[in-house]
Amino acid sequence: MQAIILAAGMGRRLGDYTKDNTKCMVPVNGIRLIDRLLGQLAKQQLNRVIIVVGYKGKELREYISSQYGQQLTANCHLQFAENPVYDKTNNIYSLAIVKDKLQEDDTLLIESDLIFSERLIPMIVDNPYPNLALVAKYETWMDGTMVRLDEEQNIVNFISKDAFDYNDVDSYYKTVNIYKLSKQFSQQKYVPFLDAYTKAVGNNEYYENVLRIISLLNNHDMKALPIGQEKWYEIDDKQDLDIAEALFADEKDVLRKYYGRYGGFWRFPQMLDFCYLVNPYFPSRRMKDELRANFDTLLTEYPSGMKVNTLIASKCFGVSEPYIVPGNGAAELIKVLMEEKLTAKSQKLTAKTGFIRPTFEEYPNRYDKDQQVTFIPQNEDYRYTADDLMTFFGDKDIRQLMVINPDNPSGNFIPKDDVLRLAKWCENKGIRLVVDESFVDFSDDYANNSLLSDEILEAYPHMAVMKSISKSYGVPGLRLGILASANKDLIARIKKEVSIWNLNSFAEFFMQIYNKHEKDYQRACDKFVKERADFYEKLKQIPFFHVMPTQANYFLCEVLPPYKASEIVIYMLKQHNILTRDCSLKPGLDPQKQYMRIAVRDHKDNTRLIEGLKTLK
Repeated sequence: MQAIILAAGMGRRLGDYTKDNTKCMVPVNGIRLIDRLLGQLAKQQLNRVIIVVGYKGKELREYISSQYGQQLTANCHLQFAENPVYDKTNNIYSLAIVKDKLQEDDTLLIESDLIFSERLIPMIVDNPYPNLALVAKYETWMDGTMVRLDEEQNIVNFISKDAFDYNDVDSYYKTVNIYKLSKQFSQQKYVPFLDAYTKAVGNNEYYENVLRIISLLNNHDMKALPIGQEKWYEIDDKQDLDIAEALFADEKDVLRKYYGRYGGFWRFPQMLDFCYLVNPYFPSRRMKDELRANFDTLLTEYPSGMKVNTLIASKCFGVSEPYIVPGNGAAELIKVLMEEKLTAKSQKLTAKTGFIRPTFEEYPNRYDKDQQVTFIPQNEDYRYTADDLMTFFGDKDIRQLMVINPDNPSGNFIPKDDVLRLAKWCENKGIRLVVDESFVDFSDDYANNSLLSDEILEAYPHMAVMKSISKSYGVPGLRLGILASANKDLIARIKKEVSIWNLNSFAEFFMQIYNKHEKDYQRACDKFVKERADFYEKLKQIPFFHVMPTQANYFLCEVLPPYKASEIVIYMLKQHNILTRDCSLKPGLDPQKQYMRIAVRDHKDNTRLIEGLKTLK
């Protein structure tokens, strides 16, 4: 068996990365694509590897020769062929250049801009069927040639870009661009059709088009071999390179590569995300259908400005217009609120703010570090009460107190009556109380725990209430949050600080239609509370976890010796494609201990996580 590698393309979409090199010379996590590929091929019993070069072909030849000489292994020779018109042709011409060699042996045909699991080459080589294409179930990031399969994994059709139909994606597979072609198939079918096709259509085409024509003969020469959960990626542009570096990062870098993305995990569709904290049961299918039905209008029309969106937010959340401001996610409002200059009593200095740690770091990160006063609960579960806060901050010179309730990551919860008692205490001491209740709808008595009402806000004008709509409403992609307070001057100032068009049309429409779906939301919250209780009991059975009680949609777990949190996180990601959060370095947590935060998803996903944890020995 031999391998033919197509490496003539220019890779324009990679910009500066291919200014002086062809695509296969681009490094992923420090290893060039060509080195990774040749290293995988060296483990096979191949007679030769033929590399078709074009753009920067001389440099590629010199590099490979300097690294490997004339042979990949003792029995495997390295050869080159050149596509001199790489800038005017496509890969069908690169393959046509070596069509004679293609007919001399069974062949692995591989494109050079791929990165893939070590298991893929043995998978296709060891399969007894002579003509195979590795394929992967369609995912949103994929582009290029799609195929349909019958029940016996025969490729019955190649779907061109023009014929691609998003209504049919459930039946599509993407070719991985790794093929096994038998000598007989190349001689009797592929090369004759290749000659005829290029003569009729030209050389600015793709070699898969020839396979598509052969598949239409209905003789099932080519079968597909689905790769399941095996990792692979095709690198065409800078974003592809970024994703590939996360997918194939080594253990010392893998968490940094994933955590540093701050979301966007939909680009890894097979991965289960137990880091980000959203309601698994809302929006309902009915609400999603309504959003989809209005997609074209929402995409192509301008959203309303602040005045109208304030009106809609007022209607949606039951708070008077002068008391509420909607934001492009709570993050926008947190930034403005934390950067607002509070002055200390009778001075022109920046006032101090009280924080509780461990907590959501976006708040203290937005505030002057020298003006922070921090309370850390002195118990292993990081529990605290309103009385604990009043005792600690009673003699501290603060003008603002920041409380997340339930807190993140501890899940600590202060009952509503106690929060209001704390609010009255703050008012008597001239302290602004900011309560972030983004997770309050996950609490057991969620329907009665919110502070969002005119009556409460007017009774405690020194209090401001923040709420991220991403969390309990399950719509982080909309980027929507609200801040409410009876301090109308505060709300007016914040409205002036944010853009007049700070919400997109989808977020605006969500608020517009939410009240029609409110009963579905209540059912979702009820269902969540039951699922969290079940998940809690199962997590407690994991012997290396000490699981802390929570009223939010996540659990803070102390990782018990001999394990480390990073070891478990990497194991779950590498072995089960599940991403969890290592919190061990979070400020406020005991630095001598190890911690993880685990989100609560639906029953199926939670079960998959538990089963994965049980495999850790």
